[in-house]
Formats: sequence, structure tokens, C-alpha cells
Amino acid sequence: MEFHPRPTAGTAKPWAFPAPERGTLSNGLTVLRCHRPGQQVVAVEIFLAAPLDAEPAGLDGVATIMARALSEGTAEHTAEEFAAELERCGATLDAHADHPGVRVSLEVPVSRLTKALGLLAEALIAPAFLESEIERLVRNRLDEIPHETANPSRRAAKQLSRELFPADSRISRPRQGTEETVAAIDAAAVRAFFEAHVRPSTATAVVVGDLTDVDLDKVLAETLGAWTGEQAEPRPMPPITADDTGRVVIVNRPGAVQTQLLIGRVGPDRHDSVWPAQVLGTYCLGGTLTSRLDRVLREEKGYTYGVRAFAQVLRSDAGGNGASMLAISGSVDTPNTGPALEDLWKVLRTLAAEGLTDAERETAVQNLVGVAPLKYETAASVAGTLADQVEQHLPDDYQAQLYARLAETGTVEATAAVVNAFPVDRLVTVLVGDAAQIEEPVRALGIGEVTVVTG
Repeated sequence: MEFHPRPTAGTAKPWAFPAPERGTLSNGLTVLRCHRPGQQVVAVEIFLAAPLDAEPAGLDGVATIMARALSEGTAEHTAEEFAAELERCGATLDAHADHPGVRVSLEVPVSRLTKALGLLAEALIAPAFLESEIERLVRNRLDEIPHETANPSRRAAKQLSRELFPADSRISRPRQGTEETVAAIDAAAVRAFFEAHVRPSTATAVVVGDLTDVDLDKVLAETLGAWTGEQAEPRPMPPITADDTGRVVIVNRPGAVQTQLLIGRVGPDRHDSVWPAQVLGTYCLGGTLTSRLDRVLREEKGYTYGVRAFAQVLRSDAGGNGASMLAISGSVDTPNTGPALEDLWKVLRTLAAEGLTDAERETAVQNLVGVAPLKYETAASVAGTLADQVEQHLPDDYQAQLYARLAETGTVEATAAVVNAFPVDRLVTVLVGDAAQIEEPVRALGIGEVTVVTG
């Protein structure tokens, strides 16, 4: 019997994060385009420089309501008609507000790109902001808030921001507003915010997909190019200050069978030269199932289903003055809250004393760099990352350079970065759980003053 020869692996193709082509339309809109052969679903990301810090006093959440209204209807189409037009294009349109600004995301088959971009342009040129629609969006948002408060992880995040940042800083308050501030939002407030901050001269459009048969210049000129507005400079960002004095805050949830942990502080953003080493070291600490935190708290002790360490950029400006949230997050069963925290601190102290191993560093590099070609298979993932770079004022080749720097970062450098990121005496710990059961064991650990607040 003859067998076919065993197939062998082919030669690996070199990969780099796609480089965009940058340009500007006549109306001042910055455009980043990225041709990705074979990606027939085109992704468009619009970044609007309408940061949460620009929201008027007492109207936290107006940016979120404006963003939702932009994706739901225009002066020419009702919400139902607008949704039907998008559906006929096979397109999806979404928008959300965050500290840097508002992001509008569109995905559409390339054959329907012109029509879908026309609808997106219509939303930016002639938003409806009808009183009835804004009232509906406000009611929806008010309905969401109790559910978010009941969610332990969301409640922990809200408390950590309140603890870290001064009360007069917008970054200390919920991104989408509180019940009091959202209830005060009306159509006039939404329109005023839109007119004050949304204009093409401070916006950027990212277009990614197979553009082989698309005259993109013509398509953009006929759609987003028709959007007009006054010229303006981006709003300057106020400095970020934070208090990371080591302490513990327990958000009391009587009878809770689990305790939600969120341990954090403020650190550097992507402009800082330490970022690649910090990414690598943080991944070794808690980025995957094989990380140190999971190995001890999950595999050895069985306290949790998983614990993660991460760095999330909060906001950056053109001068590189920004900050990220450095955090460790997870949940443990209530009786083992004290022992779990004790072992978590032991992991941090051991890391500071002994450092990472070369094997840990090598695994992290393989996982972070090696997965990139799969991570960026879709146009949406590429467009999202390019838009992240725009809102964080990073160069267009930042992501490509980051992967190169990760591969070059050594074990000693990664160790120093993660130890500096998570110093055992400068961490704010938020616990959402049953204070009656966990307060005394946590006090006994001596990891900071313990305060109990209402859940």
C-alpha cells in the first residue's frame, strides 16, 4: 500500500501590524485608511474629540446619551427607518463615550460601503435629537444603573475610581453618569454638547478593509466630506492626580457568597518608555491561566476561577501626559477572602524579592507577540487599534513598534516594571462582599486601613 507523503509545515510569513495611509479631507477631517486584501467586511471607526471632561456640571452622561442618539436616527430618518436602512446595507452601527471622546463604529460589506457611509455622514451632519427619543434613551440609561450597581465587578470599579481620584475630577465619577445627572439630561443639553464639541476638524475617521475596487477618495468626498463645522483646536486635558495610599474599602453586601476583588493604582500610559516592559511583566503576573496569580490562587489553593492583572489606559494627551489604571481583579469565595488576599500579597512580595524567570518571560512574549497575526485577522480589530492610537495621540506605527519592543524586552526589565507597577504598600483594595465575614480577617493582614461603606 502506498501512502501519501506526510505534509510539512511551510515557511512562516513575516507579519507586522498594518501601516495606515494618513490624509485629510477638505473639511478638516483626518482619515486613516488601511487596505487589507480579502477582508470584504469594511470597518470604519470615527473618533470625535468630545471627552467626558467637557460634559457640563451636573450633566454627567450627556456624552453617552449623545453617542447613543447618533447611532439611532437622523433628521431625515426616524429611528425605525434608520435601523431599516442599515439592515438593508448589512451594516452595524454603534457608538459609545469614554474619557478621551466618543467613538462611532461601522461595519459593512464593501459592496455597500458608499450607502452605509452616507448614513453615517447623515447622522453626523443632521442628527435628530428629538425630545421623545432623548427621553427614551434617558429612561433606558436610568433602567441600566440599578443593574450595574448590583453587579459586583461594576460596583468595585465605581468605588475604585472614587477612591483614587479627587471628587472634582470627572475621571472619579461613572463614565455614563449617575441617576441624578442622567435624569437632568434633555434634548437641548444633548444638542448643545454636540454643537460645542463635534466637528470634522477635531475628528478622525479610520477605514480598514479590502479597498481594491473602491474609489475611497470619491466615496469619502461624497459622504463624510459633506460634513461641515467650525474649525477648532482639541480641548486641552486637565492633569490627572491620584491618591494610591495603601488602604482597603469594603463595599458591604450582606450574605454575599463571594467577594469581588479589585486592587489598583494609577500608572504610566503608552507614551512612557516603560510600557512594553510593564505589559510583559503584568502578563507574567496575571495575564493568563499560567500566570503566577492563577497558579497560586486558582490551581494550588482553589480560591477562585481566575484572577487577572492588567493595565487600562484612561486618557492621554498630545504632550504624553496621561495615565492608566493598573489593576488586579477577580472573585473568591467569602470564607477564603482573607487567606486569598494574604496569598496574593505573598505573590507580589515573592515577585519583588526573586523576580520573574526567563521561562515566564519567554512564554509571555510568545503569547503576546505570537497571537498578533490571529488577533488582527478582522478589519474591525485593526480599525479599533488604529482608533485607540488616534485617541491616545500615538504615532501610526506605534502598535508595530510595540511588538518589536516586547520581543526585545528582557526578564530583568520586565521584572522591574511589574514590581514598580504593583508595590505592596501603594495599592488601593476594593472588596465587594459580606463585611460581617471578611472585615476582621482583612484587618489582620495589615495591608492598609480598612473602611466599610454601604453597598
